[in-house]
Amino acid sequence: MAETSEIASWLIARRLQIEHVMDSRLGPAAPAPGATESEVLRRFRSFAASSLRRGASEEPALDGLRVNERRVSALLAAWCEAAAEVAGPHAGSVREALHPTLLNFRNALRVTSTGRRKSGAPRASRRAVVAAIDRVSDVFLAIDADSGRIVDANPAAGALLGVARDALIDVAAASFIPTEAQSDWWTEFDAIAEGAETRRFTAKLADKGGTPIPVDCTVTRFATRSRKLALVIARPA
Repeated sequence: MAETSEIASWLIARRLQIEHVMDSRLGPAAPAPGATESEVLRRFRSFAASSLRRGASEEPALDGLRVNERRVSALLAAWCEAAAEVAGPHAGSVREALHPTLLNFRNALRVTSTGRRKSGAPRASRRAVVAAIDRVSDVFLAIDADSGRIVDANPAAGALLGVARDALIDVAAASFIPTEAQSDWWTEFDAIAEGAETRRFTAKLADKGGTPIPVDCTVTRFATRSRKLALVIARPA
């Protein structure tokens, strides 16, 4: 399977198997059918197949898409790794063939996303905070108190839950909380939404396979004009 045109045909033929492996890798963080993220993956598959067949890449079709660049980038990487896994002994050839198409698609997505953002670079202080959180060994999750969705996470959160941290963004936090433990979490979130006092409690998270993980947590309220966040620091109990 050395010819890129052959790899392109193989990717199309194994599409469902690749998606199944990707969904297994991501667990609750997998994109839902019909979601905009699934449409991005569909366009990437078409872009990759076309580029591999022609031996040169054109600009990918991204018109009309509004997505979280970080999460989509993680999903694209997960799809490519799933394709390599399905390829078995030909994994290296598939990775090598997909790498430039993945870079081109990500770059186009980044340019499109940047054009839609408000002008102005992130403040240095915010970049410093993000870098510090990334180095923390404890799990960090920023959760929208109203929607219950994960707004941000650090690498330790991804490692504990078994999913790349950027793939966690915009996923319902409940997807990684055992059903029997969810009422305890919502009680703490409700308390945080009503006041600024830090809460400390013992609860459970669940990894992508559903295995419960007891954790000791602190949760702090952080509010802006547009949203209220629950900032969670968790450590395996």
